[in-house]
Amino acid sequence: MTNFTRITKIAFVAFGTLFFATGSWAQTCAPIAQKIAKAYGLDSFGKIEQIRYTFNLVAPGLTLSRMWIWEPKADRVSFDGKDKAGNPVKVTYDRSQLGSQAANVQSEIDPNFINDQYWLVLPFHICWDTGAQVEDTGMHKLPLGKGSAKRIVVKYPSEGGYSAGDTWELFIGSNNRVQQLVYRSGDTQKPLVVIAKWSDYKKAGPLLISMDHRGTANDKPLRVYFSDVAVKLTGSDAWINVK
Repeated sequence: MTNFTRITKIAFVAFGTLFFATGSWAQTCAPIAQKIAKAYGLDSFGKIEQIRYTFNLVAPGLTLSRMWIWEPKADRVSFDGKDKAGNPVKVTYDRSQLGSQAANVQSEIDPNFINDQYWLVLPFHICWDTGAQVEDTGMHKLPLGKGSAKRIVVKYPSEGGYSAGDTWELFIGSNNRVQQLVYRSGDTQKPLVVIAKWSDYKKAGPLLISMDHRGTANDKPLRVYFSDVAVKLTGSDAWINVK
């Protein structure tokens, strides 16, 4: 990655609707990963029909916003934003039929969805992404500022998917919430190291969301934050705004 438009490159494509609906993650999820994910509302994720959010990125020479609606059970995505050329784009697509979508959906929009959604629900992925290795390495100094926290290292396989070789270091507080993280890409040709705080925690229905992430990407200032976050629950047409 040569710019900030793709801060992560996580393989989410392999997971379907049945995976979320049945909670089959519980069979393979590491105990520490399960504790963290549950702190963010994983047990209630099956009640979520839609998640609406705007991903915002501020970095040197770059400011962008991307608006999404994700329907987890149908794995359907709606996007409202701009393409690489700055042209407005609105599209809705089923991720199960990604191969039949337009070229810009396959090469640009869906990878951006994966990136932005991963920032939103990262604590769930350490249970969902069953190919990743999760290790509790004990207490370590926080990468930013003073203090220490439990460091959980999440390592992805060296081959396959967007996340090949990627490593996440999650610094977890006593409440099982992420305080800070370090992301190291597996791309040796275009290495990327992101260090960021997780702050401004709010609830969107049963889900706990960190709304603000400030830090650095390859030692340059970075801020990723969310706005207009809301959820719809099963059996309701009303949006529940984050608060």
